Amino acid sequence: MLDLDNTIAAYNEHSPAESVKEWFASLRKSDIKPFIISNSTRTKRVESFAEALDCEFIMRAAKPSPKALKRAMAESGFTSEQSALVGDQTFTDVLAARLAGTTPILVRPRAFTNLFLALRYYIEVPIRLMCRDKH
Repeated sequence: MLDLDNTIAAYNEHSPAESVKEWFASLRKSDIKPFIISNSTRTKRVESFAEALDCEFIMRAAKPSPKALKRAMAESGFTSEQSALVGDQTFTDVLAARLAGTTPILVRPRAFTNLFLALRYYIEVPIRLMCRDKH
């Protein structure tokens, strides 16, 4: 499972980069089923990314609630042990994965597009440093 905003694409990107499309294709070749889990309410944006990347999606996921992750695992036929969530935020993505009993994979955000985002990531720096290279 993958977060959309600032994980797959920056907030100001309206379609996936070619490198992201190629990465999603390589995931499928490795029998990994990508599934977008987004808190976004921007229906057209989430749908267009999912269509371009040929994957299922859940939007308005309300992370850190684990409900959407559990639903995605059930719909995909995977257990929490067979799943992971890739995301850029500790307080939504990592926490949601932990609450769903699956593996969190924390990545660097794709871009800092405004002061609020930069501040939010700055607050997470100590947590990121503590977990660096842990898994």
